[in-house]
Amino acid sequence: MYKDLEGNTAIVTGASSGIGRAIALRFGQEKMNVIINYLGNEQEVQQMVSEIESYGGKAVGVYGDVTSEEDVSKLVAAAHDHFGSLDVMVNNAGIENEVPSENLSLKDWRKVLDVNLTGTFLGCREAIDYMIEHQIKGRVINISSVHETIPWPHFLHYAASKGGVKMITETLALEFAPKGIRVNNLGPGAIDTPINAAKFSDPEAKKGVESLIPLGYIGRPEEIAAAAAWLASSESSYVTGITLFADGGMTKYPSFQGGHG
Repeated sequence: MYKDLEGNTAIVTGASSGIGRAIALRFGQEKMNVIINYLGNEQEVQQMVSEIESYGGKAVGVYGDVTSEEDVSKLVAAAHDHFGSLDVMVNNAGIENEVPSENLSLKDWRKVLDVNLTGTFLGCREAIDYMIEHQIKGRVINISSVHETIPWPHFLHYAASKGGVKMITETLALEFAPKGIRVNNLGPGAIDTPINAAKFSDPEAKKGVESLIPLGYIGRPEEIAAAAAWLASSESSYVTGITLFADGGMTKYPSFQGGHG
């Protein structure tokens, strides 16, 4: 746990499931104030609010679409109205779907880019604008992917969006370092989340993914949340503009493990 996070206020987009949910709950364990952004089941979000409060944190659920300027602006306003500040912005909301690149429709391309890339841009812009206005040395954490660096056939739009998130992060980190605002990427590998549930329910498919991971197992959302808490804390005070890969070594060319090649 990081004592300096207690009482800080964070927004987590796409926080009602998967990695976003784990990050929001971990922030609750740090006794932070959390804006839980969601598009899904409000009842599940209220259960999260109760769980965060049981840890000693505070939370409010805020419905909103990260592709909407108005909705993202409302998230920042909610942080200010409920808790009086915004210290940490986590741009987590993201989607993917598998389509061979030659069959990828403009509609599918735009949908993934709108959520993953434009949503991250809007979250960064609104949060940083607030931090500058209120002279807050805040932290922005963008949830990228190993596929900001690993090509992924049949997921062209997803890989392109995450490559874009990498450059958003690095550019903003350079631009706003003089203001004391740190901007970093967190790049998960294969994680056991609802978006991957169907794939990992097939033993052969799961085994195939595990073969790509030097540590040999599918990661848990809580392991990503732990990395997010570190990036939000003062323990990472000299870290900005990086991608922290939490991937079990997936980005380290696992096919060469054992001296092959």
